[in-house]
Amino acid sequence: MCLLTQSDLKRIFEKVDVNGDGLLSLEELNRMLEITGTCQYSIQELESLVETKSLGFSEFLFFYNSISEQQNGESRGSGEAEELESDLVKTFKVFDLDGDGFITSHELESVLKRLGMWDDTNCNDSTTMIRFYDTNFDGRLDFQEFKNMMLVSRA
Repeated sequence: MCLLTQSDLKRIFEKVDVNGDGLLSLEELNRMLEITGTCQYSIQELESLVETKSLGFSEFLFFYNSISEQQNGESRGSGEAEELESDLVKTFKVFDLDGDGFITSHELESVLKRLGMWDDTNCNDSTTMIRFYDTNFDGRLDFQEFKNMMLVSRA
């Protein structure tokens, strides 16, 4: 299964959000799953699975990643999934310079500079880069946001 980028998923989220309230109801989510042939769930099964009546964009990303992992599980054993998770934790720790469990724009910029992937003339703004994946809008990435970024960006 080819993973979609976060911008692809954002466009899908907005199209599926028929009433434009910024949330996917279980009915909207189920309709999308039926149309794409991804999964067959009843509304009750979906509610039990996602444990909520509607999904914001961050929950939608998590749901997408969960479904992707479930469908890729046939081709990737649990050992590979555990190895991927372990690699993500190690990578997160490289960027989390102060060890507080978050990656700030300053930490991101510092690590990218050390890796030779950033200079002061770089047109990218580290704050904008963080903001793009910061689904709870606190100005920094926690591990789940980082993981979502890495899994969605692998496409």
